[in-house]
Amino acid sequence: MRRAKRALPPAAVVLVLALGVPLAGCGSESGSRGEATSAGKESGTMDMQEAAEQSDAMLDAVLKGIDPDVQWAHGPTTTRACGVTRRRAVMTIVSPERRQTFLDRAETFWRKNDYRIKAVNKDEKFPAVYAVTRSGFGVSVSFRGKGQAFLEADSPCVKESKVAAPKTGPNGPAYKDVYPLPRPNVRSDFWSGDGG
Repeated sequence: MRRAKRALPPAAVVLVLALGVPLAGCGSESGSRGEATSAGKESGTMDMQEAAEQSDAMLDAVLKGIDPDVQWAHGPTTTRACGVTRRRAVMTIVSPERRQTFLDRAETFWRKNDYRIKAVNKDEKFPAVYAVTRSGFGVSVSFRGKGQAFLEADSPCVKESKVAAPKTGPNGPAYKDVYPLPRPNVRSDFWSGDGG
């Protein structure tokens, strides 16, 4: 006669989960699987400063992939228990008629660079695109109040460390120590006009 398998008591399950299962990475649906980032460093060995630098490189790249150029400024950097978030605020006015084009260019850039598109919000007022890298970085472009575009990069779980300010300067005014940032105030023949 076979013995029935006994289920672990709830306290044992909690202990197994706490000790035996790695936490999923912040911004990652796959967790920290040690996949190499484009900087060549595995996310499992990366610290917050390195993750911030990787995030900056990803934000720089997508902004270069959006043509014509837009003016942007650094948003606040935030850290959490196991990760870091870098932000950019677009200071160029993007008209309602051009917002989908803006998102499409970011999405196209990410798809060409092997990012996986996690979600697309087609809301008329606040559209957004969310993507994730194979190494667990989450990136997004979203339109918020007054039609301002924001870009964010969230790291997966990394080792705790101090985080310095971004090295890349904005391509317009720095708005140092200004929070909240001003609303978009730069006109563009393409982005600020009509059309699609």
